[in-house]
Amino acid sequence: MRYPKLREIKEAIKALIKGPYTSRFPYEPHKPFERFRGKPEFHKDDCIGCTACVNVCPSNALSFEDKIENNKAKRILIYQLDLCIFCGQCQANCPTGKGIILSQEFDLATTENREDLKQEIEKELLLCDGCGEIIAPYEQILWVAKKLGPLTFSNASLMLIYLQNFPAIAGSRPILDAKRENLALREKPSPKEEELEFMRSDRIKILCPRCKREAVLKS
Repeated sequence: MRYPKLREIKEAIKALIKGPYTSRFPYEPHKPFERFRGKPEFHKDDCIGCTACVNVCPSNALSFEDKIENNKAKRILIYQLDLCIFCGQCQANCPTGKGIILSQEFDLATTENREDLKQEIEKELLLCDGCGEIIAPYEQILWVAKKLGPLTFSNASLMLIYLQNFPAIAGSRPILDAKRENLALREKPSPKEEELEFMRSDRIKILCPRCKREAVLKS
């Protein structure tokens, strides 16, 4: 006969004195442990719309959709709760560390419409001044520029975005509430790609990688 280990006896005595380890939920509120992996939630002010969380989600609970209307583009990030397995990969791979965070909310059962289990946030997208294609979300570019510091001025597109959004990057007020102050002039994007003829001055524009290459080679 194998005798119980001393630590097992210790835990048994502790349980007799302090009471059961289990909680009385749902009759009493239950507070999960600090590292409990509950419902993931987007934090709009900290999310930069980079879709890193979408790329690492194993259950496809996260998705996104890009829309362009009237030379304005937006990215819609979608979280579908009923597909989530609460693995925590989205939070672990978020560049800012705060864009999507697993909360301690665990009582998620519902019999209502499936649409009620969605969370959506929108992010403004930056368009190429040459071809009009999507480059990246504004907030992602601003986050990168802030991380690079003075190295931002080694890239023409980053430099222009920095100058057009200087108060937001400098931290004088939040990005979402900052009114863009044009410290750099911005020309209107070309209406049609087939009519596009790059000049030497086009190198100093906000361009996608393909147009940047064409501007350098053909100007």
